[in-house]
Amino acid sequence: MINKIVASVAEALAGVKDGSTILIGGFGTAGLPNALIDGLIEQGAKDLVVVNNNAGNGYTGLAALLQTGRVRKVICSFPRQTDSYVFDELYRAKKIELELVPQGNLAERIRAAGAGVGAFYTPTGYGTLLAEGKETRHINGRDYVLEYPIHGDVALISAYKGDRWGNLVYRKTARNFGPIMATAAKMTIAQVHETVELGELDPEAVVTPGIFVKRVVAVGAQGNVQANAAQHAA
Repeated sequence: MINKIVASVAEALAGVKDGSTILIGGFGTAGLPNALIDGLIEQGAKDLVVVNNNAGNGYTGLAALLQTGRVRKVICSFPRQTDSYVFDELYRAKKIELELVPQGNLAERIRAAGAGVGAFYTPTGYGTLLAEGKETRHINGRDYVLEYPIHGDVALISAYKGDRWGNLVYRKTARNFGPIMATAAKMTIAQVHETVELGELDPEAVVTPGIFVKRVVAVGAQGNVQANAAQHAA
């Protein structure tokens, strides 16, 4: 019987290895899987490459992970904002690498990984420093840059509801990068507000099918783990 619901964040993150590329959903703080990020800090994996739209806010969530010193590189489109204190300090001290990617390119590179696309041409970034050293091509009167997919070893995402097969639905803007990251990683781990019985999710509303999800942990709306894994075991 397929049951992807696990009882704890620690169990959900078991097996995450040093040196992994971690795709982390979220747009700023919307849809950020904070419970899983906090669990990753406790888990202790290091030398990580983190892919996210941002590079952390304040001193919690992704910023807290960066502050541990266990992230070697960040791939993102928007690293600096008014409260990006942790990233700014690390980057200025040359303690972390940055790969800056235009937001549309970031989304498409992740999507391409999930779709099995080997590479693609995009006009975004052509003629800028971001295109230095990359292959370019003139197509139908326009110049393009060749970009490659971003594959993840692990994807950490946040969804609204999930069932024991791993089917997920999202809530409004918290959806953002979750669906494409789920398809682009070898192991996708989803924190959800609540788990539901099979059949309770309208198939037409399921955004991420369970085939892309390895583990589901219910953390509630406030990020507190719910002891409801056992009720879905039968």
